[in-house]
Amino acid sequence: MTIEITHTRREGTLIEGTSRGDGSAEILRLREYGRTQRQPFRWSRNLDCWYLPHSRDHATYTPSLELLAQRLREKGFEATLSVDNADRRSFAEAEQEREEKAEGRADRFGGYAANAAQSSEAAWKKSHDISERFAGGQPILVGHHSEGRARRDHARMDDAMRKSFSESDRASHWTGRAQAAANYLQFKKDPGRTLRRLDKLRADLRAVEKWQRGQSAKGCSRNPADPELEIERQELAEEIAHWEKVIKDAEAEGFKVWSRADFKRGDFVLYRGTWYEVLRVNPKSVTIPHIHNSPGRSIVRATGNQYDDWTWTAPYDGVSGRKSADEMQQPPQAPAAEPQEIAEQSPAVEEPVPVGEPTAAATPAAGASWLDGMALVLIASKNSPRRRKRALWAMTRREAQAVCGDPRTPGRSYMLTWTCQPGTEGADWEWVADNGSHAPVLAELGITPRREWTAAPQAQDAEAA
Repeated sequence: MTIEITHTRREGTLIEGTSRGDGSAEILRLREYGRTQRQPFRWSRNLDCWYLPHSRDHATYTPSLELLAQRLREKGFEATLSVDNADRRSFAEAEQEREEKAEGRADRFGGYAANAAQSSEAAWKKSHDISERFAGGQPILVGHHSEGRARRDHARMDDAMRKSFSESDRASHWTGRAQAAANYLQFKKDPGRTLRRLDKLRADLRAVEKWQRGQSAKGCSRNPADPELEIERQELAEEIAHWEKVIKDAEAEGFKVWSRADFKRGDFVLYRGTWYEVLRVNPKSVTIPHIHNSPGRSIVRATGNQYDDWTWTAPYDGVSGRKSADEMQQPPQAPAAEPQEIAEQSPAVEEPVPVGEPTAAATPAAGASWLDGMALVLIASKNSPRRRKRALWAMTRREAQAVCGDPRTPGRSYMLTWTCQPGTEGADWEWVADNGSHAPVLAELGITPRREWTAAPQAQDAEAA
């Protein structure tokens, strides 16, 4: 029996001429083949032969196929080897096939998800119907003639509910797979990713051209007479042309390809949802203040930051907008638009923060306890980072301890805390609206909070004691 080992870029590496139980499967399943020399061959029912995964559209590593042929011959098989790396398909053909397969996977996985969801619903309904017998809380009557049936019903309910959970998990799995397949085209043709892909492909093309000229590239040299170099050059040129067309189509639909010609020092760039002042314009990026300065802020300027000496680079493929320094200083317009439309517009210009004189808590009367001094109750939310502390009420320290220590005041995403030295109103903290959700707790504790902070000089704690 003759086993044919063939490889072309168009079809990949295929093994034909084997039969079930002839002993070739043990050799083909070894993880010692392919370009990585760690891949096994797999059986394909569609091709009706063995194939090497991920071998299409690539040159093969011939020594691994020669090793396979030698092992088959040692087992008594007649093995032939044929390698033709020049037989290939164009990149456009390969990409079209990948897109069609992704659409097929999306439809197929969507069907799997629908079937699993239907099976889960049926199993749940079956369990629910059986449970109607025990709706009134009827226990199992030990020794009664109904005991056996009741225990069997409980077991059937348990099996049906477990199957419902299992099928629900399967439905979630296939739904995710279907969504991933449906998003394949959108992911591949995303303009930002495409620009980064083009940068890499162009670098690879420059390296191949250097090798063809007898120069070194990427830390190595290759034989200029190697025919593989010309094939690689053609493949890279086709792929670059394909993705450049994708970018041109995106530009026709309104996508902006940013470059160093669009910026100068002092402009503002929209990067990851925040406006940053441009410190320097580079060939592939702009230098901006460090992104650690951005939490809770819509605009980050060159000075006045927590990390003024730190910088960051924003590549042009990640830029979303540009404004000049004069445009950033203009007050925001007030168009008659819906709230959703307003939210989609550019972030508003920072408003100056009114800074008053530092305020302090009132000093307790002579002989009074330190706990009778004034404190400010603050609300801290992990989902709403703010530059300034948010104050709810002013009350005595004793009352603040009672309110903040009550187990009913914290929420799922916030907590209450208090301080007697909050800093400067407007610069360090600000009043926020009280929605009245804690009014019952305040009433039960007998606390009447204030909404103003006493600006009286504070004595030393030692003297107050």
